[in-house]
Amino acid sequence: MSDARSRLAEFAGALANPYVLVELALVAASVGAAWAVARALAARNASRGIDPRVTPTWTYVAARWLVVVAPVLLALGLVAVARALLGVARIDVAALDGAIRLIGAYAAVRSGVLLYAGSIGNKSWIRQWEARVALAIWCAVAAQYLGLLAPLIDTLESFGIAAGRSRITVWSILKLLFTLTLFVLVAAWISRWFERRLQGMGNLAPSTRIGIAKFVNALVIGLSILMGLNAAGVDLTALTVLTGAIGLGLGFGLQSIAANFVSGFVLLLDRSIKPGDVISLSGQSGTSTENFGWVQELRGRYVVVRDRDGVEMLVPNQQLISSAVINWSYTDPRIRLKLPVRVSYQDDPEIALRILLEACEHQTRVLRDPPPASRLMHFGESGIDLELRFWISDPQEGVNNVRSEVNRAIWRLFKQHGITIPVAQREIVVHGRGPTRHLD
Repeated sequence: MSDARSRLAEFAGALANPYVLVELALVAASVGAAWAVARALAARNASRGIDPRVTPTWTYVAARWLVVVAPVLLALGLVAVARALLGVARIDVAALDGAIRLIGAYAAVRSGVLLYAGSIGNKSWIRQWEARVALAIWCAVAAQYLGLLAPLIDTLESFGIAAGRSRITVWSILKLLFTLTLFVLVAAWISRWFERRLQGMGNLAPSTRIGIAKFVNALVIGLSILMGLNAAGVDLTALTVLTGAIGLGLGFGLQSIAANFVSGFVLLLDRSIKPGDVISLSGQSGTSTENFGWVQELRGRYVVVRDRDGVEMLVPNQQLISSAVINWSYTDPRIRLKLPVRVSYQDDPEIALRILLEACEHQTRVLRDPPPASRLMHFGESGIDLELRFWISDPQEGVNNVRSEVNRAIWRLFKQHGITIPVAQREIVVHGRGPTRHLD
């Protein structure tokens, strides 16, 4: 405390020196000129329409740097010139030397904070606190340079209360807040970097990317707070009981939700189901279209599947992990469809097989490679069972619609060639009973 008073007395005595007053006036003039230049540059940016909400990040950072840092460098240059002139006149320039260090420190701090704000985007919350954060850091640097930081810490340490075996002081609270802020800022930078890398993954739906980014952001921020508390000297053993209770509650009460979240991350990692995939949830083999739909979004807890009726079904992620799911476009979007057809025993099956192939010739969605195939499967009770097999490469456009088109073509061709489709018939023979004999 006495050291601080002596420094203040020394500073008051220095103000009585006319040369010191001249140096301070030169510093004030340099700062005033820099302030005027900053105002002019800010008005120029406003006239050019530089808005952080629409301007690209680093373009905005460059324009902002010209407004807030370039004038400070101008003031630094003017003070340096004044220092050189007074040095030639052999006048004590200690005040100007101190001003150069302080102005240079402010320029460095301001540039660092501006670059940090730019690295996490011009729309981030740090942009609103940019000037205040830079001023707080510069005040700490200036206090350390002027030798006022240690006396200030001693003064803040003298105010506090006893809490068990430890003592909570004003300085310990400020130190805790500063440490937590520093760790949270670093965590925010890491989270934003991860979010930008995530935005480049075009195979994920936008809502999925946002959900993952928010989850990672919360996780990183939570870890940074714990690390900040530990770095500030806070005993974390007192939080053991609380975290254990939270873990127990998650284990019992949120088991299903946690399983769905974990399953969602498994789906994202192995990419077995992606937005745009065509899936069936029936668990049946072959080309069954029951519960047929398109994957719209991958959410943290569920998958949005849109069916052919336009209804969006929310399927829990755990169901997709634990149950069989038909993914029609997993590795190859091409699928084979089968159409059973029955013809009469009165017709030639060879002609019917050729007609089935002809029905596929004018269908744009039917692939030529592999080519369609027609097969005689077996002889049924009421007719000959045939089967037409063909491939398509766009199941996301629908399956039953192409089946309908091919069936209509088969019907027309059968009509033209006189091929009949038999109808199952049953004959019932009723045998009459003879006359009843009566016994006398």
